[in-house]
Amino acid sequence: MQRYYYETHLHTIQSSKCGKVDAAEMVRLYKDAGYTGVVITDHFIGGNTAIDRSLPWEEWVTQFCRSYEIAKAEGDKIGLQVFFGWESGFKGTEFLIYGLDKQWLLDHPQIRDCTIQEQYELVSADGGLVIHAHPYRIRSYHRDIHLYPDCIDAVESVNGAHSSSVIEATPQDLRANRLAEIYSKEYCFPVTSGSDQHSPNLYYGGMAFSRKMEDIHDLIRAIRLGEAVALLNGPETM
Repeated sequence: MQRYYYETHLHTIQSSKCGKVDAAEMVRLYKDAGYTGVVITDHFIGGNTAIDRSLPWEEWVTQFCRSYEIAKAEGDKIGLQVFFGWESGFKGTEFLIYGLDKQWLLDHPQIRDCTIQEQYELVSADGGLVIHAHPYRIRSYHRDIHLYPDCIDAVESVNGAHSSSVIEATPQDLRANRLAEIYSKEYCFPVTSGSDQHSPNLYYGGMAFSRKMEDIHDLIRAIRLGEAVALLNGPETM
């Protein structure tokens, strides 16, 4: 059976302060690795964004979306699907948002100051998807775990940065993926897998499907319906 590989969680140097790779170069890396598509999920205004938060909202959104636009142009050139998303942050608790676009952001400036509950209501009202990213991650800047089962649609049960194949992964990281899987099963949430890629050394995370996605909304449908034939967690899973 032919497989179509999609990276669901990655960052670029243009819009994420922690990013280490140019958006166009990241797209080329994934194309060379055999992926069909990627979702650009740079850190939003409440997270580790590279965009000056003091900018007027329209200018902030314009600069934030530049990473996706660069990636999309390169993807169109070399034959890799590139979809738009972002990773919102609330004092270390983070969510991947799919299904909305630049115009939606321009039309909804309230998203920059909303609560987690308000975020869910805003995103859901227009058909977007909210995924709790790495829900059990512990870091020096984020010591407390907070779960919001009433404010999400899916759980990132496999985060590539927590894989045993990653040198920097800690014992807590390895437990984090196992706990996220238990959480998703307990609440019957659809699951995703994503690399949380920042560097040029690919973690080979993401999701494998038996068909090519039409667009980000098709990917959302596939996630909701549990269509993935594999959750990637290292090169040996491809």
